[in-house]
Amino acid sequence: MSFDGLFTRAITHEFSALLKGGRINKIHQPYKNEIVFVIRANGKNHKLLLSVHPSYARAQLTNETYENPSEPPMFCMLLRKHLEGFILEDIHQIGMDRMIVFDVRGRNEIGDISSKQLIVEIMGRHSNIILVDKTRNLILDSIKHVSYAVNSHRAIMPGQEYIAPPTQNKQDPIVATEEDLLRKIDFNAGKLDKQLVEQFAGISPLFAKEIVYQAGIANRATLPKTFIRMLQKMKDHQYEPSITSFDNKESFYLLPMEHLKGESKKYDSLSELLDRFYFGKADRDRVKQQANDLERFILNEKEKNEKKIKKLQATITEAENANQHQLFGELLTANLYAVEKGMKEIEVINYYDENGGTVKIPLNPQKSPSDNAQKFFTRYQKAKTALVMASEQMEKAKEEVAYFDTLLQQVETASTKDISEIREELIEGGYLRDRQKKGSKNVKNVKPILEKYTATDGTEILVGKNNKQNDYLTNKLAGRDEIWLHTKDIPGSHVVIRNPAPSDETILEAAQLAAYFSKARSSSSVPVDYTQIRHVKKPSGAKPGYVIYENQQTVYVTPEEDTVLRLKR
Repeated sequence: MSFDGLFTRAITHEFSALLKGGRINKIHQPYKNEIVFVIRANGKNHKLLLSVHPSYARAQLTNETYENPSEPPMFCMLLRKHLEGFILEDIHQIGMDRMIVFDVRGRNEIGDISSKQLIVEIMGRHSNIILVDKTRNLILDSIKHVSYAVNSHRAIMPGQEYIAPPTQNKQDPIVATEEDLLRKIDFNAGKLDKQLVEQFAGISPLFAKEIVYQAGIANRATLPKTFIRMLQKMKDHQYEPSITSFDNKESFYLLPMEHLKGESKKYDSLSELLDRFYFGKADRDRVKQQANDLERFILNEKEKNEKKIKKLQATITEAENANQHQLFGELLTANLYAVEKGMKEIEVINYYDENGGTVKIPLNPQKSPSDNAQKFFTRYQKAKTALVMASEQMEKAKEEVAYFDTLLQQVETASTKDISEIREELIEGGYLRDRQKKGSKNVKNVKPILEKYTATDGTEILVGKNNKQNDYLTNKLAGRDEIWLHTKDIPGSHVVIRNPAPSDETILEAAQLAAYFSKARSSSSVPVDYTQIRHVKKPSGAKPGYVIYENQQTVYVTPEEDTVLRLKR
């Protein structure tokens, strides 16, 4: 649990420095669990993200762009009514809990001065955003409603009095002394990190383990001094926001976590750190829920065609023995005089063998010699036909496997918007039934919205994240002399540099995007081909997103999420 009470204290301090005294200009609710406020403060617009996502609950400033629904949810409309145009007077934390209170003041619809509180409770799946009338301490509404049937301590419903969650009666570590720690910790009981969590408010298991690790041989002499030294940094707001990578995992905190024995990267602010850490995570979680049935369908279709390929391969292997049937038929016809009815086999000279060898031909004793010969010729013709048909079906099945493999990769990197386009593509291809209700909005003629990135030198780079976007980008939007990129022989996105003569740095940055939005996202030294759009062609009748190209050059890059995030700005 990285977002603990100490982290909440730090992010509240960051908010106060940047937002206090600012005006709430806009409020959006892009998703069910997220609210975004646009606050004008100190001559600059800031985007404040409040999330009560069950896995990614947090409060931060963000540079991410969120797509808003055409019709705002009811809670968003209520927030606009009560908070738009209001001034953010104060931001504070409740104790050392993961709770942040935004005090706002402004004039209501009849012109009277009105004071409100927006309370953010960050508690995992129980997280909530609650709007409270400060004067009466009454709940106006919340993003999640909780009745007494669910929580006997308090109800979070419109019209109810706001009651804070029960306190845990732990000591504030910021004001604790060495004597306090010696009095509260039983050094003979062991598990010192767990004792720190149990005795002091706002300390997570992650930070507690780091304190014990920094103490070396943790005992009555070393642990109190280390505890005070590390908490003094928190008290003075001396942070080194860091993400530590270890064992294919990542963890963030206010300081580098040395006990994880990984590689730490520092960031300039807590919000920048959170933008990097949560980049795409919540979106992918939403996509996973929305696309679960779609992903399962694509996987089933891919597996179905893979099984078909195995069966066709067996048919082809058997059909490749067609020449033996022809040989038996010809040799038997040449030796009909030697065949007697009732024979089960006959050994004849193989006149195709330079050494004059013989072969044994199996016979049906119930058939005449000529009927036996005809049987082999019939098998030969059937095998020849089967070989042609099976080979054609094999090619089609391989194309289908490659197509569905590409779709699986696209689902993996898709946004919620991309998923609807992938679903639409499958409907148009006849794979899925169109369940769109009559009279509902038809989106077939709507131009795909491409992801835009900006290279270090300012050059625009466009990325297609599904086949509809890829077709539109490569075959309609991009100019003939602009540079097109794609991972070599690996399913992935089409990427276009909107400059006919980009710098080497821009090509490498675009290649990073092509590698990141491909099946090789987690690989190193990924080969990426690039060429001019004029050398990229879509074969007639080809699947959506499929192209062939020539005159390409290849670069090798290792995709990095930090680079992708930087180019997105």
